[in-house]
Amino acid sequence: MTNRTPTPNRNSLLFVFLIIVLLACQVPALPAPAAATIPPATQTSLPTPTASSTATAAESPTPTPTPTPAPLARRVLILSIDGLRPDLIFLAPMTNLQALMQSGAYSLTAHTVYPSVTLISHSSMLGGMCPSKHGVYWNDYIPENGIAQGVDLFDLAHTAGLQTVMHVGKEKLQQVTDASSLDIFTYVNDRDLVVAKRLIEDFPENFGVLFVHFPLVDGMGHTYGWLSPQQVNVAYRADEALGLILAALDERGLRGETLIIVSADHGGHDTIHGSNLLEDMTIPWIASGTGIQPKQLTTQVHTMDTATTAAFALGLDIPTEWDGVPVYEAFGLPVEKQSEGCK
Repeated sequence: MTNRTPTPNRNSLLFVFLIIVLLACQVPALPAPAAATIPPATQTSLPTPTASSTATAAESPTPTPTPTPAPLARRVLILSIDGLRPDLIFLAPMTNLQALMQSGAYSLTAHTVYPSVTLISHSSMLGGMCPSKHGVYWNDYIPENGIAQGVDLFDLAHTAGLQTVMHVGKEKLQQVTDASSLDIFTYVNDRDLVVAKRLIEDFPENFGVLFVHFPLVDGMGHTYGWLSPQQVNVAYRADEALGLILAALDERGLRGETLIIVSADHGGHDTIHGSNLLEDMTIPWIASGTGIQPKQLTTQVHTMDTATTAAFALGLDIPTEWDGVPVYEAFGLPVEKQSEGCK
């Protein structure tokens, strides 16, 4: 696959202008959109990959850790809203996510990796490495390809004795990590609200790392187009699902000891994504909760920084092989270093 830098087009320039406007002013709240007609999907639960499908990870070299300070949080929740462009946060509007922005640290100009597609991007988000290191080059559920190479966030947390949970809306995401590093894996083939409700039905109250994935914003983008009324509507519903999870944390008294990171794997344009256009590569990144200082970040955030920031907050040793860097600015700490992105 050739990485070509396309000539900026009219859509790209409009996208840049829109982001600048959103950063410069407070967008007024909009009325909640009417419910879209979305055919219900079937809930299923798939087995995690077999030992034979994890051979690739077993051959990976053992990383050299970088010492990390004492934990800043007891647990981390990472929510990925598949295909969420930053401008959708205000168009929907996503009021729960906006509230996290107000109480936390955020960037509306974070970058994903190229190719900007789901499985490759999530392997970097949760593995802390560029695609050239984790080796995921496909974007479908292909068990015979094994899993992402190297040590990822789930490996680190599980080794440290923390409960690890992956609760996703796309089955291919089980190829991000070794099945042995997950205490709980759930695949729910349904809408974002159903994904959230299934999690809450059997909520893992002892989680150390909980990763939740909402699939439908991406699905509506492919069907109707990015920023279409249908996609705007499901972004609103995704925010409603986020609200249910936040309420579950509050009800169980876990919110005060949890670092919450909300981001996306990629954006999109027309009915596609995967390019290095700004519309595809720009994602939101919001951190809220224990240890976080409220502010709009000036640090350039990359998706690999998500795993590294989570590990940093949990006091886990960060592998030197990781390309991500903790977003120190979010914790009100001096910015010792920033990640450089992927080539």
